[in-house]
Amino acid sequence: MASYTHQAEVDLPADRLFDFLADPRTLPQYMPKLTEVEPVGGDRVHVEADVGGKHITAEGWLRVDRDRHTLSWGTPGEDDYHGELTVSDHGAGRSEVAITLHTERAGGPDVQRGLEEAVAVLTHRATAETDTQAAERGNEWF
Repeated sequence: MASYTHQAEVDLPADRLFDFLADPRTLPQYMPKLTEVEPVGGDRVHVEADVGGKHITAEGWLRVDRDRHTLSWGTPGEDDYHGELTVSDHGAGRSEVAITLHTERAGGPDVQRGLEEAVAVLTHRATAETDTQAAERGNEWF
């Protein structure tokens, strides 16, 4: 099984970043291959994705640990796909997000590149969305 990791600094406090990331419905906003993620009860989620020219529908799991600022997820199947995301506080309104993916799927450089692109999109999207929400509320906008 191969593992892929990437991390990045984010100009958001860890709590605000994690709140954005912990909503399963936001996953397709920063994981480009995902087209839909819907909670179906407990830690179970319905997932749809476009991978390798195919549209895939699967049932998976997503676990949110707010105390540790950690998400973990996976889908059963031949690729044995699962991953973890951790948000760390770096003080002064900054944080770090780290994502690790584990999969049996071939295509190492493509998987790593996709992960790096997802982390880049995630950092920009989370910053833009949380700034927009704060501006609309009229508080904490920076």
